[in-house]
Amino acid sequence: MAPRVIKLREPGEPVQEPEVETFSQRKRPEAGRFLLQVDRQTKGSYTTAEAAETAGMIIKKAHPIVRVAVYDSVDSVNTIIDLPVDLPQQP
Repeated sequence: MAPRVIKLREPGEPVQEPEVETFSQRKRPEAGRFLLQVDRQTKGSYTTAEAAETAGMIIKKAHPIVRVAVYDSVDSVNTIIDLPVDLPQQP
């Protein structure tokens, strides 16, 4: 068997390991202040309320049964998104 050459680092040299924060299903990175929730489950994060409401309205139109809301994580305000009610036309 051939001898192995093992290179050791110098004792005064600090070990540089990048600190990487791992995310799991319980803790996900949040990029924005406004969270889009579908049936009380967070589905996305947006920086503006308008972007979150637009995405929520698309989901609500496709699936009118589900509960869609936008949660403001700074002010702790939950806004439920409803479909617009069509007014009956008068003759």
